Amino acid sequence: MLFNSFDFLIFFPLVTVVYYFLSQKFRWLWLLAASCYFYMFFKPIYILILGGTIVIDYFVGIYLEKFSGAQKKLLLIVSIIANVGVLAVFKYYNFFIENTNGFLSLSNHQLQFPYLNILLPIGLSFHTFQAMSYTIEVYRVRQKPEKHFGIYALYVMFYPQLVAGPIERPQHMLHQFHEKKAFNESNLAYGLKLMLWGFFKKIFVADRLAVYVGTAYSGYTHETGSTLLLATFFFAIQIYCDFSGYSDIARGAAKTMGYDLMINFRRPYLAGNISDFWRRWHISLSTWFRDFVYFPLGGNHTNTLKWCFNLMIVFLLSGIWHGANYTFVFWGFLHGSFVVVHKLSQRWHTGNQKKLYPYGAFKFAGIVLNFALVTFAWIFFRAENMQQAWDIIEKIFTNINGELYFKTTTWMLVSLAGIFIVLMADIFEEYGLNVQLLHHKHLAVRLITVSTIIISILLFGTLRNTSFIYFQF
Repeated sequence: MLFNSFDFLIFFPLVTVVYYFLSQKFRWLWLLAASCYFYMFFKPIYILILGGTIVIDYFVGIYLEKFSGAQKKLLLIVSIIANVGVLAVFKYYNFFIENTNGFLSLSNHQLQFPYLNILLPIGLSFHTFQAMSYTIEVYRVRQKPEKHFGIYALYVMFYPQLVAGPIERPQHMLHQFHEKKAFNESNLAYGLKLMLWGFFKKIFVADRLAVYVGTAYSGYTHETGSTLLLATFFFAIQIYCDFSGYSDIARGAAKTMGYDLMINFRRPYLAGNISDFWRRWHISLSTWFRDFVYFPLGGNHTNTLKWCFNLMIVFLLSGIWHGANYTFVFWGFLHGSFVVVHKLSQRWHTGNQKKLYPYGAFKFAGIVLNFALVTFAWIFFRAENMQQAWDIIEKIFTNINGELYFKTTTWMLVSLAGIFIVLMADIFEEYGLNVQLLHHKHLAVRLITVSTIIISILLFGTLRNTSFIYFQF
């Protein structure tokens, strides 16, 4: 079920209202049933796959507490194989077979392996990583195994963050499902306003820009470099508003019932360097790779060569996590390279961080440069294949003075207004300026702001139930 659909407009208030009318002992069951329905709205049969991994991980968690040594490690391996195995089959099998068949063809072999005609289960990478974080944390004795099967299932399937995160840790969520959540008017108001802001970013900004980006990238052979440059800039804004908009809606929906989900974005395009960007962008994924891949590899407590290798492994895996395509791998490679260069420059610099990135004009220059690097990398993320990406880059650098494609002047002005509003909201929050109109102390200001956002979405938003970008991951 899409957040930006009429079905969700009925689903969300019904689930929330019934939740508060139920006694505490039945709430987990209601939320689990609602989450199953939410997930089955996409492709019902895939609930069996999710259910199978939940059963495996639940019992692995129970027995991890009872065993030690080689037996304990074997249990963890079983859990990881079960989760990664499902991910490998549905997400990477055809990619692997395509490359294997290509190699065999080049070697003049007649053998060709068959492809699987299957769809990727929605949000598979997200709930797989969330489930793995549970068993790993239990293995490390940082989390007690959850004895209540229904609560554990709800931890994996909680509908607000089921299909696109944030990827929660068991320490943050499991205890919340055991706590009694009394109705709180402040939680309800804050959650609804957060959801409204998420809908604005998704429907008013991201989905409008998606039309221009899709047109330019799909017809890139006929577009000028100027048009493709603008489309690439628009995509940088689109993916931010699309994904952070989803996270806001998810956090808001959870908050209306008293649950706190982690913040997944902290104004990433205001980062002054690439390392800071990754402390702000998709925080739940970047911290997952940090804690479960980077640190176990040795982190930065090693020699420089091994340290750079560890960073590149993390970003290459991050690229592969996003999709079975060389474009994602290269996107990860680019970001890994950016981070390595930045980290090395910090190590070799004799001054401290403030001297390297001072405030004022130099800091602004750092923000602009970082945004340019990130936006350049987005070309590979958005392109369908490597050839398309290189062709678009070539056009951007050789045909920048060509004719610029406009839909209409009104469309462009409204789109730029949406970008400006999101940018100013981030700037105000970044620098502590007390201009939070949705949470203003005066009721009249809050009502006018809410009404304006709703009217803007209805008049200028793209009301077509457009899927979120990260649903494909």
